[in-house]
Amino acid sequence: MIENIEDLLPHRKPFLFVDKLEKCDKEEIIGSHVFTDKEFFFEGHFPEYPVVPGVVLVESMAQCGGAGIKHLNIMEQSALFFLASIEKAKFRRQVVPNEEVRFVIQNMRISPKMIKQSGKAYVGDELACEAEWLCLVGSA
Repeated sequence: MIENIEDLLPHRKPFLFVDKLEKCDKEEIIGSHVFTDKEFFFEGHFPEYPVVPGVVLVESMAQCGGAGIKHLNIMEQSALFFLASIEKAKFRRQVVPNEEVRFVIQNMRISPKMIKQSGKAYVGDELACEAEWLCLVGSA
């Protein structure tokens, strides 16, 4: 299990949505995050019925995929990944405060200039979200 996520991603709280990686290989990356009731977005989304925004779920999957790529040393450690497109996003279940979400990411294509991944986000065995995305590789 990999828990040093801050060594793998440039993101920091309150915009870091991966707690740990459970599996990392060239085909699949599995990680998770607990969306505690202290997350900044619950105050406004929605005050009387807090749910994790769908765009945050997609961002979380992309962060998990990026952390896995960094852990595998496929890219230079100074590389940054920037979301360029999101496709086939579907939201199947709401995620509410204090639920742990497990991200299962598939590497579809990796090159020095881009990363194409797909992912699914689960709460327990229930599918909450799925999407495909493309990240461009750059540097700071």
